[in-house]
Amino acid sequence: MRSDLMKEGASRAPHRSLLKALGITDKEMKRPFVAVVSSKSDYIPGHMHLDNIVKAVEAGIRSGGGVPFTFSTIGVCDGLSMNHKGMKYSLCSRELIADSIEVMLTAHPVDAVVFIPNCDKIVPGMMMAACRMNLPSIFVSGGPMMPGRDGDRRMGLNEMFEAVGSYAAGNLTALKLHELEDNACPGCGSCSGMYTANSMNCLTEVIGMALPGNGTIPAVQSARLRLAKDTGERVMELLEQNIRPLDILTPRAFENALRADMAIGCSSNTVLHVTAISYAAGCPINLHQIDDIGKATPQICKLNPASQVFITDLNEVGGIQSMLKELDRGGLIHRDLLTVDGTVGDRIDAAREPDGEIIRSLDNPFRKDGGIAILFGNLAEEGAVVKQGAVKPSMMVHAGPARVFDSEEEANDAILGGKVSSGDVVVIRYEGPKGGPGMREMLSPTANIAGMGLDDSVALITDGRFSGATRGASIGHVSPEAMMGGVIGLVEEGDRIEIDIPARRLQLMVDEKTLEKRRAAWKAPEQNLTGYARRYAQHVTSGSTGAVYDDML
Repeated sequence: MRSDLMKEGASRAPHRSLLKALGITDKEMKRPFVAVVSSKSDYIPGHMHLDNIVKAVEAGIRSGGGVPFTFSTIGVCDGLSMNHKGMKYSLCSRELIADSIEVMLTAHPVDAVVFIPNCDKIVPGMMMAACRMNLPSIFVSGGPMMPGRDGDRRMGLNEMFEAVGSYAAGNLTALKLHELEDNACPGCGSCSGMYTANSMNCLTEVIGMALPGNGTIPAVQSARLRLAKDTGERVMELLEQNIRPLDILTPRAFENALRADMAIGCSSNTVLHVTAISYAAGCPINLHQIDDIGKATPQICKLNPASQVFITDLNEVGGIQSMLKELDRGGLIHRDLLTVDGTVGDRIDAAREPDGEIIRSLDNPFRKDGGIAILFGNLAEEGAVVKQGAVKPSMMVHAGPARVFDSEEEANDAILGGKVSSGDVVVIRYEGPKGGPGMREMLSPTANIAGMGLDDSVALITDGRFSGATRGASIGHVSPEAMMGGVIGLVEEGDRIEIDIPARRLQLMVDEKTLEKRRAAWKAPEQNLTGYARRYAQHVTSGSTGAVYDDML
């Protein structure tokens, strides 16, 4: 056992004395040691109940004959860090999470690992660490939050952000705004729509690193605790069978994950994270491959924020495995792949039949291609990402004058100040991985556009990124970013920009000679960075490569 590195033989007597100080008995010393990595935090509503998940996992590990050791890693709540300096540290935290877990699991050798994430960057950060360590591992999330309510209307966090725009436009009273904030987020769990956290928890299930139900069972249901106990027991079986993450995370497993991503209309952030995980797993994927899969995969689920159907509704009709069952009917899923509990095919065969409404048939999809599209053009030579499943039909093709802003704050002030008009293309730059640094999410600008009734006539492009709660013609991850000399940094006020999502095209309608003159005059702005932000900016790569560190490429 790997844990013998710190507990076996006479030379490890000092180590055993320290373990005995923790209460470890001589009998336990002979059993497998299992790390339980939790992202519990009092800051994050998605994590406020994770202690209960941890206890259930620990019970499962003990039932399976192991000895659990729990430690926590950091986690950033994107909702709380949105629209201020804190958001610069959200994506940055992914690398810190992976690094800190590597440190803990190397310094304190264990035999297997259970990962308990719930939100945003924590899931991919933990997955990257699982790839690095390649110990028998399994994931169980804290589960999604129930939707909030506004009378008969159900709502999530994105509607709350959009309410700010409605209030600024004079369409909502301060009293009503306060009423909404009291009811939008009713309790524990990752925010209720198909945002980044729920997207990544669903894809963790699809790719085979979590048990069925991981992505959709609500946080408040006892079924979530039973899933956690089963997970703790199952990790002991993975250890006995010597099944490791890199046995599961193969190129075809990533194809399955991307098929599901497209079919359920996941957050555009999944492009960043699946790409980063693929690098950590040693089988890198690129944006062209992602778009090829998207073009060939129908979107058969349309979940909030793109509709009034929530992820908890998907759970009630069979969840992710029932959705995969429908994709499998079309031969779109690799069935023979290994998961943490049998093969992909075993899980699909045991799933309920799709309901035909929340999970539509392949013959009657919401759209014939996937929920995410990758655009290319002179504005995005390396690519840009849009959640096309949440774009209104009228905005799938759009052209208009550029309204250029060098930060999210400038753009927000202009939008809320009524300085953005119908037909405009809002450009927010110097918010990329290096330029931000940290590639901030732009939920506030997009929500303000929607809240002011402009989402059917105004597009937004950025070298930053978007929350999974974003809807509308919001195009992010524009690469190369402005700080790296990308064309987005050369756009001037009033330039015409053409967007054609079906044709996968993003073009600045300025001739090359003019762009060369602007490029010759361009100079990167001073950043004056300190601390971790400075180190991050020095090593992070393009959004087109998942914003991983340069030593991963």
